[in-house]
Amino acid sequence: MTLNFEHTTLGQRVIFGAGEAAEKIAAEIDRLGADNVMVIISKSATEKVADFDEHFTVALWHREVVMHVPAEVADRAVVAARGKDIDLVVTVGGGSATGLGKAVALETKVPIIAVPTTFSGSEATNVWGRTENARKKTGIDDAVLPATVVYDAELIRDLPGDLAVASGLNALAHCIDSLWGPRVDPINQALAVEGIRALNEGLPSVRADSTDLDGLERTLYGAYLAAVAFASAGSGMHHKIAHVLGGTFNLPHAQTHATILPYVLAFNAPAAGDAEQRMAAAFGAPTALDGLQRLRGVVGAPTALSELGFTAADVTQAAELSLQAIPANNPREVTAEELSELLTAALNGSDPATLS
Repeated sequence: MTLNFEHTTLGQRVIFGAGEAAEKIAAEIDRLGADNVMVIISKSATEKVADFDEHFTVALWHREVVMHVPAEVADRAVVAARGKDIDLVVTVGGGSATGLGKAVALETKVPIIAVPTTFSGSEATNVWGRTENARKKTGIDDAVLPATVVYDAELIRDLPGDLAVASGLNALAHCIDSLWGPRVDPINQALAVEGIRALNEGLPSVRADSTDLDGLERTLYGAYLAAVAFASAGSGMHHKIAHVLGGTFNLPHAQTHATILPYVLAFNAPAAGDAEQRMAAAFGAPTALDGLQRLRGVVGAPTALSELGFTAADVTQAAELSLQAIPANNPREVTAEELSELLTAALNGSDPATLS
């Protein structure tokens, strides 16, 4: 076999330690030599940080965290950070909190310590996003890659089961998109396949508000691998559609990813060749779609975009906007008509196998 590819490995410190988030953050603040720390924290994570003040000084608590990082919210956070001469940002929460921290870092160039409380994976990528005029814009800048990620499974023990499932399937979408992303290579494919295996093992044990630390840590591990693979491979067809659904129609992020994933997989799988076979093996199933659908059934995944606020009247616009963004190297050529069919099936929760 002849190998001919380029791969960039992002530089980042990753720390696992259940019940140790505050002391790990304090050690990283000392290591990075920061004096004025801003903590960006989502509403759902507020009670998780009661011990922060015992370990380090917080110059600014910032609690305005909004899904899809609206431009005006991002701008207010940047102004607040500059007003306090912030030299380090700690984010605590899901992808929205991490995304807001990235918005601050993009403008101020201060480092980030990310403490995820979901499986979103944003903490392990150099991808930023913000929504303006009903369009979600994304970009790549190494300034937004968190310098350190602290994974503490204790912080996600109370994650509601339905959100844990949706967030975990969002991580799985990172893996699957990485197997055919615009910068796909053998290294990010290997990470993605291991991520699928870990998520397939971990997610069933964290459904229904589980407090199983082993399952939570397996899922965090899989989500991290998924994000690293995704940061390298780039956004494929799945994420381009999801960004349109989130940015233009304001659908909830994780649930949207969880819902459309089997439809994109069913569409691309027949043309994905070896990638499909490797996914199937990671799932331990005859086909990748069989494995994904089995997992979705076990964890009780969301099934229809109609349940999230998407309507039949939105399909044509969503298809047109998505078509403009899908990478040219997608395993299968895509038409507006096919995208409309895919979105209609996802809208109604139809059997994804009909798309293949």
